Amino acid sequence: MGILNFPADFAWGVATSAQQIEGAAGADGRGESIWDRFATEPGRVLDGSRPDPACDHYRRWREDLERLRWLGVNAYRFSTAWPRVLPTGRGPAHAAGLDFYSRLVDALLGAGITPYLTLNHWDLPQALQDAGGWPARATAFAFADYADQVARRLGDRVRFWVTHNEPWCVATLGYEEGAHAPGGRNPQDGLRAAHHLLLSHGLAAERIRAVAPGAQVGIVLNLSPGWPATDSEADRDAARQFDGLFNRWYLDPLFRGRYPADAIADRVRRGHLPAGELPFLAEGDLARISAPLDYLGVNYYGRTIVTAGQDGQPRAVPAAPPAELTEMGWEVHPEGLASVLQRLVREYAPPALYITENGAAFADPPAAGGRIADPRRVSYLREHLVAAHQALSSGVPLAGYFAWTLLDNFEWNQGYTKRFGLFGVDFATGERTPKDSAFWYRETIAAQAVAAGAAP
Repeated sequence: MGILNFPADFAWGVATSAQQIEGAAGADGRGESIWDRFATEPGRVLDGSRPDPACDHYRRWREDLERLRWLGVNAYRFSTAWPRVLPTGRGPAHAAGLDFYSRLVDALLGAGITPYLTLNHWDLPQALQDAGGWPARATAFAFADYADQVARRLGDRVRFWVTHNEPWCVATLGYEEGAHAPGGRNPQDGLRAAHHLLLSHGLAAERIRAVAPGAQVGIVLNLSPGWPATDSEADRDAARQFDGLFNRWYLDPLFRGRYPADAIADRVRRGHLPAGELPFLAEGDLARISAPLDYLGVNYYGRTIVTAGQDGQPRAVPAAPPAELTEMGWEVHPEGLASVLQRLVREYAPPALYITENGAAFADPPAAGGRIADPRRVSYLREHLVAAHQALSSGVPLAGYFAWTLLDNFEWNQGYTKRFGLFGVDFATGERTPKDSAFWYRETIAAQAVAAGAAP
């Protein structure tokens, strides 16, 4: 059993999002988000629940800060709620909203914890959705104005900025497949949304850097390697299609200033784009999108095994032979994390990388003796940190790791049925209980090392 040591300046953190933990949806002038509205529609959320009060973090943030201290993290990735800062998505910032995040930032810094601030973790103000949402080009400029106002208030203390979390989920799940808010089912809307999310990233980065000269600005992508189910030509092409639409549709504009030609052709064949043009693209957009990043955040939850469907389009299939699955039905495949990070360096050469989310939902038992036993989550985190170290040792400029997530929370269209937290939450009382994974992560951070080949 070997001990794998991480660099002394490695960022050890946890990640959360405002919509999933804050609650207090109507408090202190906060506006309505698309997830507040979406969750009221029957059948949208698995258990019929709503994202309020969630973990009631808006009122209980000080005790959650003590949990961060106890874990020993030196970094915390959180998001500001757009409708809490700008209730209708536009106009002057709402003082109470920015005051809340200012207090949080001050408290984090006072505890020796570096804030990593995400501006958009899916909670578009409903008023902007009513005006067209992300398929509307105007939303990109509204986001830049929002970023400017947050940066003017917090940029003197926050160095690390994330514009968007997982734009693929917003565009594809939200506007094309209907699984997430706002529940749209229009491929053209999905493509317009994806472009305007990327454009707004570029616009916001300009504004943040203008008012906070020392800012480090990045974006977070959920990336998954596409593996052909067999070695057949059809399955290899299905993997290529998946990679083009899931990974390269975002990576190529950000790092190469263009959309991938093969993925454009795939969309044309599906009837989602007219031949020979990208109708949402305006002059100068790609230059803005591809302005140099300071870092790229990677959210990794597993690989995607694909086969060619009867229509020739990629279709995800389970691993064969059957693999370990999380409660989300996702394969546990830590090897894919190293391959994703190494590919990014090989093909895109980002200046720095962070693993901005990595974690697993498992069915945790009831608390006993003041803690919750979750050996599968411990094993999951350890195996993925071993893979991260493998990538680091191969020359990947990996600067940090953020476990998803601090607390069990509102898990989007799964409601409160899936639990990813290092701390369990009783949603009736709000009580937090540490899981064994929290104790394990605390010990790992203290050692700045992980054991390779150790039993959980």
